[in-house]
Amino acid sequence: MLGPDAIRRLAETIFAASRADETEVLVLAGDSSLTRFASSAIHQNVTERDAEVRVRAVVGKRAGVASTNDLSSEALRRVAETAVTIAGLQPENPDFPGLPAPRPIVPVNAFAQATADYGPAQRAAAVKVICDLALERGCQAFGAFSTSATETAVCTTTGVFAYERQTGAHLKTVVMADDEGSGYAQRSAMDARAIDVEAAGREAVALALRSRAPGTIEPGEYTVLLNECAVGEMLEYLAYIGFSALAVQEGRSFMAEARGKQVASPLVSIWDDGHDPLGLPAAFDYEGMPKQRVTFFEQGTAREVVYDTLTAAVDGRETTGHALPAPNTMGPLPWNLFMAPGDASKAELLRSIDRGIWVTRFWYVNVVHPLKTVLTGMTRDGTFLIERGELTRPIRNFRFTQSALGALANTRRVSRERLLYSEGFGASLVPALVVDGFRFTGVSAE
Repeated sequence: MLGPDAIRRLAETIFAASRADETEVLVLAGDSSLTRFASSAIHQNVTERDAEVRVRAVVGKRAGVASTNDLSSEALRRVAETAVTIAGLQPENPDFPGLPAPRPIVPVNAFAQATADYGPAQRAAAVKVICDLALERGCQAFGAFSTSATETAVCTTTGVFAYERQTGAHLKTVVMADDEGSGYAQRSAMDARAIDVEAAGREAVALALRSRAPGTIEPGEYTVLLNECAVGEMLEYLAYIGFSALAVQEGRSFMAEARGKQVASPLVSIWDDGHDPLGLPAAFDYEGMPKQRVTFFEQGTAREVVYDTLTAAVDGRETTGHALPAPNTMGPLPWNLFMAPGDASKAELLRSIDRGIWVTRFWYVNVVHPLKTVLTGMTRDGTFLIERGELTRPIRNFRFTQSALGALANTRRVSRERLLYSEGFGASLVPALVVDGFRFTGVSAE
């Protein structure tokens, strides 16, 4: 790793070369490793080490961004000049308030040395556990186990210096059985040692065996038990389309009209908190601003959205510490999501359903109508008919077309168990849900 002292020197080189009114240096560096497996055998094992320097040059109300992964003094001076040149070609943004002044940052424990030291032999041993479990039952295992150790730093001529190290470990597996059987499991953690590989493997194998020879039932509206991976996918899409101040300002978020109103079940509370150690913590955003806890739903009542410096200036607010790297057309985004647990086990959730559908996860999800939070996608890797509180038979995957907000409004049970769900950027700690009236619009041909 570069370390804070080396990053300070790097930033000073850029500041000295920059002709901008204000200059921001964002450093994203570290190692990422991946062990990928298919047909119950490892076929790829790679490690990448990189350090990217992104320079944002502010000239009046214009800003330009340039980046490099060449850390030589000459390259750093050149990227500073390029950022200024790009700024001169941009239109003025009258709302741009300039780079923020420094604010106190509360450190978080986001780094596990055990993950940084986790080598290919350890990942291979973990993968072997899953492959052996699959082969013992006549199945084939596919997936990937990745680990990363990174450092993020933000340095500005306005006095900001923010630095932290982070680690993450992510395991995903799909197990395939004969007669169209498939099962899925994933696990994520800051500390790779916290991932229960065997439990994930057994979960995926059990789903694969149980989902063989699926039948077909008619699409329509059903009560569903959405498992944690399905809930995590739905929640992250809802955050993407609705929980950003920019989406509200542009009139494309339901939160513009919803704040202060009861829009979801009283069982639903959702928030973002970069300081919670149960997630993948982060102390600050990509502007070096401290992350604040932001509540989106409080017992079903819509509350707030997240801000970066620009959107906060437009609304006369303060940033909540949710800026993405510049240049950024998406606006601020929450990436440390949490949903409150319920008081029932998943087994109790299942028993509460007289007739419905068990959904292991979603895939190929797309946004149909952002303002109405309508999503479409497919079920995958374990879809079952529920009758009288039991899984009775596997069924072919459905296509769904459903409002995410509507699903949360129709939530009537929430599990006490929660899973840390991650698709590569941030993470969401989510429970399973029982949702009434979930709309399936078609059946997969596969």
